[in-house]
Amino acid sequence: MSHCRGCNRVEALRFYRCFTNMNWLIFALMTVLSWGLYGIFLHSGQVAMADKTNALYKSFLFVGLAYFLTAVLAPLAILVTRKADWAYPAAGMGWSLVAGVAGAIGAFCVLLAFGNGGKPGVVMSIVFAGAPIVNAVVAIGLNPPKEGLGAIPWQFYLGIVMAATGGCLVTFFKPAPAPASAAKPAVAAVAAAAFKAAPQAEQ
Repeated sequence: MSHCRGCNRVEALRFYRCFTNMNWLIFALMTVLSWGLYGIFLHSGQVAMADKTNALYKSFLFVGLAYFLTAVLAPLAILVTRKADWAYPAAGMGWSLVAGVAGAIGAFCVLLAFGNGGKPGVVMSIVFAGAPIVNAVVAIGLNPPKEGLGAIPWQFYLGIVMAATGGCLVTFFKPAPAPASAAKPAVAAVAAAAFKAAPQAEQ
């Protein structure tokens, strides 16, 4: 019995350590959630600008403002709180600026896609299916395997094909929304029924 209890304690300790080491997964899933909502909110903001000519530019202006609040003021406050030194290597600043420009260009291109008739679900499906492929290919190009490209397992190529296939399937078979003309009468009918029922309830 004591041996079993010792085993249970060891297994519990292993599970705890494994769980505490999975914090990265929580943040990764939070990124999935925020980026998944990004396209929907971005398109909603563009439409709400009510400017057929300059809506995407006006929306992108506030995207930049949001970046300034979250990516400039927030880390600046954290660095000040942590009393960090202000030494920034040139390579670190350069690559970080390149990453920021790449992200900003991507956000602007998403707005351009929306402005030219792209639907949020379709556009973002293509983006999220294609981005991992680009990331994987560029990462291998910058840091090739020690044994050469021939050492890359076939599962890697299968994953790229599956990601591309998933993006195509979501793009071509996305369910169409209900027509606005059909939805409005339904809402009107419900409102009329509720209006007629109100006097009867009072009687």
